[in-house]
Amino acid sequence: MPVKRIVCLANSRKLAERCIAGREWIAGRGAGDWVRPVSDRETQGVSEYERQYVDGSDPQVLDIIDIPVLEHRPQDHQTENWLLDPKYYWEKAGRLTLFDLPALEDRAARLWIDGYSTYKGRNDKIPIAAIASVSDSLRLIRIDRLQLVVRQPGEAFGNNKRRVQGRFRHAETGYALWVTDPRYERKYLSKLDGTYELGECYITISLDEPYQDSCYKLIATIIEVD
Repeated sequence: MPVKRIVCLANSRKLAERCIAGREWIAGRGAGDWVRPVSDRETQGVSEYERQYVDGSDPQVLDIIDIPVLEHRPQDHQTENWLLDPKYYWEKAGRLTLFDLPALEDRAARLWIDGYSTYKGRNDKIPIAAIASVSDSLRLIRIDRLQLVVRQPGEAFGNNKRRVQGRFRHAETGYALWVTDPRYERKYLSKLDGTYELGECYITISLDEPYQDSCYKLIATIIEVD
């Protein structure tokens, strides 16, 4: 049975399921390529049943996890995808700490392609016409400061749902991306609408599947250093 051992760097909301991802963890060598276990369903999301440990608990960010897989299942720019084997539990093989994060950071200058923004975002999408030049979809970056903005982005159009948006600078470029980290969504949606300041963070950015005419950059996980 093939097994991928990863250090978990994303456990984010994906509709009613989750998107799990991390860097492959190789004994004696450290971090390797990104791995995203996916299901065989159209959404490719991972259900609670599929991702749980034998004691029923959910994988946490920075856990080292052994994940049974069936085959490499790349899709367009999401070359990191591996089809999970739903017949087996995932196993926790260890855990890293905040001190290990610098060795896991992606130091690429840009978050793929910039210059395209939604009405409420900034550098938060890539047109499908340009996505052919992109060959990966996950990045872990360190930022000095993160603003979380809680608001109703669709209020003018009759949508009163509140969302959490992260604003930051990386490689001298400004970004405003939606947050899909369920821990931070729950924490900040319980607060009043407004802007909240966080200090130094590591954040995992995921480039999502195509939706309508674009692929969207999302903050899949936030790891506060302080």
